[in-house]
Amino acid sequence: MGLGVLGAFLPLLPSVVFFLLAAWAFGKGAPEWRQRLHDHPRYGPPLRQWADGGKVSRRAKRLALSAMAVSFVLTLVMVGPGIPVAVVGIVLAAVGTWLWRRPEPEAGCVPSPPPRGG
Repeated sequence: MGLGVLGAFLPLLPSVVFFLLAAWAFGKGAPEWRQRLHDHPRYGPPLRQWADGGKVSRRAKRLALSAMAVSFVLTLVMVGPGIPVAVVGIVLAAVGTWLWRRPEPEAGCVPSPPPRGG
């Protein structure tokens, strides 16, 4: 979770990946808290979409790709052209391509939270 928070402020350090990993691990260790995350009005829908076949909304894709582009430009400006920046660009392009190819949820369709276990 801490790496995800840092990634929100540091270029080239992803945040969403660490938040998803933390949510997954946390859900395995504490199913009741996983349920609370899935019931959350803001964070629940994207988490449920991801759990429902790795779906990512078009808006989330655009935001992520925009953040990656800004991160790359900042890196290029701060570090300057060279092999390390080229490697960063290749990695970001690969991740961006993978992300853009993720399935999208149907318009207006958000999976409902899983039923609570008794």
